Amino acid sequence: MANDATERAVMLFEQGYSCSQSVFAAFAPDGGLTADTALRIAGGLGGGMGRLGEVCGAVTGAILAIGLAHGATRPDDDAAKEATYTLVNELAGRFRRRNGSVLCRELLGMSIDSADLLQRARDEGVFGSTCPGLVRAAAEIVVELLADA
Repeated sequence: MANDATERAVMLFEQGYSCSQSVFAAFAPDGGLTADTALRIAGGLGGGMGRLGEVCGAVTGAILAIGLAHGATRPDDDAAKEATYTLVNELAGRFRRRNGSVLCRELLGMSIDSADLLQRARDEGVFGSTCPGLVRAAAEIVVELLADA
């Protein structure tokens, strides 16, 4: 399922934003945030959280989008917290089923946590061949989850 947010996410990635920035910024206007604010918030999450290869930035951007749409705003709002966690767990499960993992280094097939490894990934075109599909998948799943929630 694709919609405007999905296409915005892919377009942002193609413009050079990170996977996390692209997904989160695509949903930000619907949640009352400017794109600039969303880009800043998600800025450190690319490459599996600062290129550590941990949870894929497309997934963390999607988690931020879910939180923006459904997150608790009061510490005693246990229902909102549980609903958000349920959506995040569903996101992770769907993304994992579609792509085999939620970890950046596994999705890329390599680590990018050093300058040499990052350059190797760039030279091999890993980001251009792998990440657009991951951005699309994460955004599509958010669209589905938010439509059902």
